[in-house]
Amino acid sequence: MEDVFHTREWLNQSTLFSTHFNSNCRFNEEFKYILLPVSYSLVFVVGLLLNSMALWMFFAKMRPWNTSTVFMVHLSLSDFLYVLSLPTLIYYYANRSHWPFGVFACKSVRFLFYANLYCSILLLTCISVHRYIGICHPIKARRLVKPRHAHLVCGLVWAVVTACLVPNFIFVTTSRRDNDTLCHDTTSHGSFDEYVDYSSVVMVLLFGVPFLVIVVCYCLMARTLCRPGKGLSQSSQGSSSRRKSIKMIVVVLVVFAVCFVPFHITRTLYYTSRVLHLDCTVLNIVNFAYKITRPLASANSCIDPILYFLAGDQYRAKVISALTGKRPVITSFSQSGGHATRRNNNASPAIALVYQKTDTNPSGTVES
Repeated sequence: MEDVFHTREWLNQSTLFSTHFNSNCRFNEEFKYILLPVSYSLVFVVGLLLNSMALWMFFAKMRPWNTSTVFMVHLSLSDFLYVLSLPTLIYYYANRSHWPFGVFACKSVRFLFYANLYCSILLLTCISVHRYIGICHPIKARRLVKPRHAHLVCGLVWAVVTACLVPNFIFVTTSRRDNDTLCHDTTSHGSFDEYVDYSSVVMVLLFGVPFLVIVVCYCLMARTLCRPGKGLSQSSQGSSSRRKSIKMIVVVLVVFAVCFVPFHITRTLYYTSRVLHLDCTVLNIVNFAYKITRPLASANSCIDPILYFLAGDQYRAKVISALTGKRPVITSFSQSGGHATRRNNNASPAIALVYQKTDTNPSGTVES
């Protein structure tokens, strides 16, 4: 009888943590014990390499920083802190969901994931708004947008994300299943409904609103870029700025399309399916989709450095110089005549945006 009792108790505990509001449904999650360790390992190696190089370039080779560089430094720092937490998750999933590092470490790792996720979204929004101002309102950008303003905005981003994620730090916990300790990505069974309400508010504030702002900015930028006479001159400098802006738009949209949008869609479906107690087959499909988008959300740590290379003349020149051993040379334009000259780039250059006041006036440059 005692053996039967322990067997039933074991089955009840196993069912409690393997089901999601449906006592007859078990998730088939064998795939994640291969997918997540492998994908997180790739993100860790690539992200650590690229972001370490980026931070070294920013701090050792690119001082003083211009406004664009300030945003990129904070973005790279966010990615770097996140990838440092990945070895614990790699071990956790490779060890078939056994967490030996304690409750605080579990809370910290989950916190860093969402902190990086939403800091990246907000900082990419800041970069997009800054480029929008430089293209559509270049004179205002020259007068109003300074590196010290970017530092203040980045400090505000960190403060807002931290404040919004304090409840997440409280919600996340560990629990026992058989002889294993689980580190929950969400919260305990009894607090799940409250967690869904909280998570939905955070998603709207830190993903929905920034995504809308980016779409609006890019629509306005596209309109200006298609009418170069209104904002950018026809000179080769204007063409260079236009190409650079288009590259930045493409990279940011790729980050959102690959990393952020699928994750938030599948997570919403996953939470909704659990709350509505949907059929077990549906739950398994949604759970599978959600699990495979989590590594994609982490992959933004690897894609962001591509933005630095494409959108920053100085960063690209410094990287090429470090790889080839040649002194960096950047093409610049004189304000009076608009003719191209070549110089060694030992200081922070302007990312030139050419504003043409009239058909006869010379164009000026705006630092970004």
